[in-house]
Amino acid sequence: MNLRFTLRQLEYFVAVGEAGGIAGASERVNVSSPSISAAIGQLEEQFGLPLFVRKHAHGLSLTQAGRQFMVQAKKLLAEADALNRLADNISGNVQGPLGIGCLVTFAQIIVPALRRRFEDRYPDVQVSQREIHQQDIFEQLRQAQIDVALTYDLEIPPDLEFIPLRKLPPYAMVGEMHPLASRSAVSVQELKDHPMVLLDLPYSSDYFLSFFLKCGVKPEIAERTRDMAVMRSLVANGFGYSIANIRPHSDLAPDGRKLKFVPLTGSPRPMHMGLLMAEGARNILSVSAFIDHCRDLVEEWGYPGLKLDA
Repeated sequence: MNLRFTLRQLEYFVAVGEAGGIAGASERVNVSSPSISAAIGQLEEQFGLPLFVRKHAHGLSLTQAGRQFMVQAKKLLAEADALNRLADNISGNVQGPLGIGCLVTFAQIIVPALRRRFEDRYPDVQVSQREIHQQDIFEQLRQAQIDVALTYDLEIPPDLEFIPLRKLPPYAMVGEMHPLASRSAVSVQELKDHPMVLLDLPYSSDYFLSFFLKCGVKPEIAERTRDMAVMRSLVANGFGYSIANIRPHSDLAPDGRKLKFVPLTGSPRPMHMGLLMAEGARNILSVSAFIDHCRDLVEEWGYPGLKLDA
């Protein structure tokens, strides 16, 4: 059989279709734009069909033929990936690509160290990393864009499997001059009359606000941010307190000002940090090895990102 395409061309085609343009696809697959453009042109020439409509200033959109090709291309790439993984499992070699998603709050504190030691141990695994929000983690696992994700146990859907690694209780984060900074513990009732800096991420914000809802009180939200580093700087500069579950190794905000971390009383529900994956993914050798690696390392670290005496 004389194939008129390569798997690499199909990979670029799918990347362009999902990204809606050459530039976005180039960033996604880490390949130059001219190479991707050439691959798309070769596919269209080989099949004698336009796969994309070129729109100036609006990127590329799939034609009707392109949409049908996209469905089959994804199936073929998935089957090719499954064949490669089967060969790895049979041979017992931990190798090949491993896509790791991580909740944005973990991206700076935990994942790089996990990756470094994993890749040192398994140099034949090609790891890629994506920092994304919880809803994107769900969707990318379902679409096999990533293999496994480090995240919290927030609204986990039944079709995905969660493996807990560590329980992380919530803390109130305050600046060193905050009225509650010297406290050994603080309640939600005591926080409600102070301005709050809310980490306004999908699912996470609902979790933090549930503490107040449970007590029948309403927080005074003064600031909202989707960036944990910005949240810490706002808190350190006196714009309010915040609530978080993971604590960086340094008690300094990005601008060098000091932070205090005060445990919450009243038995608020902790979050569990863990690994999320599609059902059956742990049967993939590289995923299984990563699970074992994370379990061992998190046990060695104690509370990752938290001081052991916290």
